[in-house]
Amino acid sequence: MKYKLPMLCGLLLGLVVNTAWANRGVFDLERWDSVLSDIRTKATAQNISKSVIDETLKSPAFIPGIVKSDKSQSEFTLTLEQYLNRTVSDTRVKNGRKKRAEYPTLLSRVEQKYGVPRNVILAFWGMESNYGAIKSKHRLTDAFFTLVYEGRREEFFSKQLIALMKIADKNKLAINNIYGSWAGAMGHFQFIPTTLTQYGADGNNDGRIDIINSIGDAMYSAGNYLNKLGWNKNEPIVYKVILPADFDRDNLNGDVKKSFKEWAQMGVMKIDGTPIPLKDTVVGLIADKKAIAEHDLFESNSTQSDDTDIAPTPVIKAYLTYPNFYRIKKWNNSSWYAIAIAELSEKLK
Repeated sequence: MKYKLPMLCGLLLGLVVNTAWANRGVFDLERWDSVLSDIRTKATAQNISKSVIDETLKSPAFIPGIVKSDKSQSEFTLTLEQYLNRTVSDTRVKNGRKKRAEYPTLLSRVEQKYGVPRNVILAFWGMESNYGAIKSKHRLTDAFFTLVYEGRREEFFSKQLIALMKIADKNKLAINNIYGSWAGAMGHFQFIPTTLTQYGADGNNDGRIDIINSIGDAMYSAGNYLNKLGWNKNEPIVYKVILPADFDRDNLNGDVKKSFKEWAQMGVMKIDGTPIPLKDTVVGLIADKKAIAEHDLFESNSTQSDDTDIAPTPVIKAYLTYPNFYRIKKWNNSSWYAIAIAELSEKLK
C-alpha cells in the first residue's frame, strides 16, 4: 500500500506506522514536508535541473511496507549448503548457459574491455536478478522518500535519492519510471544510485547509461565495477579443500591469511584427500562454522564404542579464498554470496 501527496492530509492522520518519526502512532506530516523541502534544497544546490526536481516531487508516496521490510530484515540463518542449494540451482545454471549462448558477442566485448571472464559476469547477473527475470516493483523515488522519512539511515538514503536525480538528469530518464528494490537497488545487477554514478558505463554507445532497459549498459557497468575493484582474471576465486576434524576453528572466518605451504602444514588437503600445492600464494580459509558446531554436537551426543580409538579424519569441507573472493565481498559483504559466485561461475564456464 502507498499514500501519495496531497492526498496525505485526509488519509494519514490516523495511519499507524512503526517509524522513528511516528512513534506517537500517527504519520508525521510536518516531518514528511520537511523531508520534501530538504531534498528540493539539496537538489537545487547540486544543480539538478528544475524539471527533474519538479518531477521527483510531483507525487511522492510513502510506503508503509518498505518501513516494515527495513525493520524486519531477518538474521541470516541458512547453512552454506542450504544457501548454495538455493542460489546455485540446476535451473539457474541452465538459464545461465542459455544467456551465455544468447549474448556471446556482448559478453566477449565486456571480457576484452574489462578483463572479467564472461562466466563471472553471468554469475553476478544470475545471483542479482536471475538474469533479469526478477522484476522490481517499487518506484525508487517513493522508496527513498520513505526511507529518508523513517530516519534510521536518513543521510545515506538522501544521498541515494540525490544521486538518482542526477542520473535521471544526465541520462534523460523519466525518474518516476525508474523501479527497483525496496532498499533502492536497480537493474540487472542491482546497483544503488551512488554505485551506478561511480561505475556506470555505456555499453550500447547511445550516449546514455540505462542499466534497467539496456543489457549492454548493465553488463558494461558490472564489468567496470569489478575491474575497478581489481579483478584478476588469472586467478581463481576459491580452492576447495578438506580439513582434519580437530582443525582450529578460529582460522575459518577468512580473516587469517597464510600461504598454501603453511595451510598444508596445518593439515589442509585437496578435496580428494591428496596434498595441496606447496605454493607461496597467500590465501584465507572459509568454512561453515555453524554447521561444524552442529556436527560436533551431534558427534558428542552419539554413543561411541569403548574400543574406538580412531584418529580424527578429514571431515570438514572448506575453501581457500583468493583475493578475488574479497573483491566480491566489496560488492556484497557476504562470504556465502562470494562462494556462490565462485560455484556458479565455475558451472557457467
